[in-house]
Amino acid sequence: MEKFEIIYERAAERKGGAQALEALLPKSLSAKQLKKLPDSVYLSEMSKKIFQSGFVWRVVENKWPGFEEVMWGFEPQKLALASDEQIEKMAQDTRIIRNLTKVKAVRENAYFIKTIAKKHGSFGAFIAEWPADEITQLWLYLKKNGSRLGGNTGPYFLRTVGKDTFILARDVVAYLIGQDIVSKSPTSQKDLKAVQAAFNEWREQSGRSIAEISRVISCSIGENIT
Repeated sequence: MEKFEIIYERAAERKGGAQALEALLPKSLSAKQLKKLPDSVYLSEMSKKIFQSGFVWRVVENKWPGFEEVMWGFEPQKLALASDEQIEKMAQDTRIIRNLTKVKAVRENAYFIKTIAKKHGSFGAFIAEWPADEITQLWLYLKKNGSRLGGNTGPYFLRTVGKDTFILARDVVAYLIGQDIVSKSPTSQKDLKAVQAAFNEWREQSGRSIAEISRVISCSIGENIT
């Protein structure tokens, strides 16, 4: 497995230098900052990633103010109690992307967030307390207990709210396969643990967040040369 220093040097060369590369790296929030985010923000960003899955992200982003209006500001306490009739009415509103299955997922995730908040004080506290060196287990928890949060939807949601996580984007997966860390796109517990172990080692070597390491890897391979 390559040392992180080598990966970084290659990525910096491809992107026009270290300064240019640093400008591309994501910044994660501290545990204190994550805890301060309202649960409505977590539900909103979670829902946005669900609607963006398999759709044009820009279109969803442009319509999001309409989503906020239709879906009661994404307040989990309210949405968790929405009736089937109210959900169906939301799914027919032209201010949003009309997809009943995904609108139902918003209500299911509102209940999920409400349940977690009751136990941990807030959903943000739950997210903040989860260790980065076991982040793939958080992915699996979201997939199992939330609605439509499998694949990269859960990780992208976490990255968006500022939780330190890597993303198994195409270039990152290609790199992991090329380094014989996995033999295919990692989905099994065994493969996810192997990937987690690799990122934990790179974090020890570099002192960087796993979100930054993930982006550096993606910049070190593939066709994304500046």
